[in-house]
Amino acid sequence: MGRAFEFRKARKMKRWSAMAKTFTRIGKDIVMAVKDGGPDPDNNSRLRAVIQNAKAANMPKDNVERAIKKASDKNTENFKEVLFEGYAPHGVAILVETATDNNNRTVANVRSYFNKCNGNLGTSGSVEFMFDRSCNFRIPAEGVDVEEIELEFIDFGVEEVFEDEDGILLYAPFENFGTIQKELENRSIEILSSGFDRIPQITKQLPTEQQEEVLKLIEKIEEDDDVQNVYHAMDIQE
Repeated sequence: MGRAFEFRKARKMKRWSAMAKTFTRIGKDIVMAVKDGGPDPDNNSRLRAVIQNAKAANMPKDNVERAIKKASDKNTENFKEVLFEGYAPHGVAILVETATDNNNRTVANVRSYFNKCNGNLGTSGSVEFMFDRSCNFRIPAEGVDVEEIELEFIDFGVEEVFEDEDGILLYAPFENFGTIQKELENRSIEILSSGFDRIPQITKQLPTEQQEEVLKLIEKIEEDDDVQNVYHAMDIQE
């Protein structure tokens, strides 16, 4: 198994654990997708991907339709995607993806979390280079041969394929998202969900007590309504 598998295993129980928060995040994704490419999912691949994720998260169809309708309103303010970079205690690199309609508020909040937890908010480019940006797709496992899928999709940029209890995951570099999405759709392979990750090139091991200090900062950041994802370079020991 490669880095993507280990990364997924470490994050599996943490990401989007609260349903209300999940729906809020997906709602923001819908607004950004509609503002970017329009309200018709047939002509907006980004919106199709978000709708797939909403379905995977059991977000009610009515909620999705309301979010699309709201996003189509010219008076609805768009969210800006802002990336924050910094270090948690003990030198652990952290990336924070946000979607905000008030950048000043978000900057102040994120900075306060780092300060209160003995971390340091860095400048643009100080940490991002330590992570590889990737895309992923989850497809049903039933009737699918993992090795066959891996061989067939190498030409489309897929670098790692593995199976878990929720299906088969395909990982590829970020820039291959559209190509893979189109090929899966052309083959009528159902996409259960899709998304993007930032996988650390090197992870740092810490003793349990120091791990807890880092996790305290991560949890505080994740609670913020403007935060979409938090990535870190700590090797979490089970």
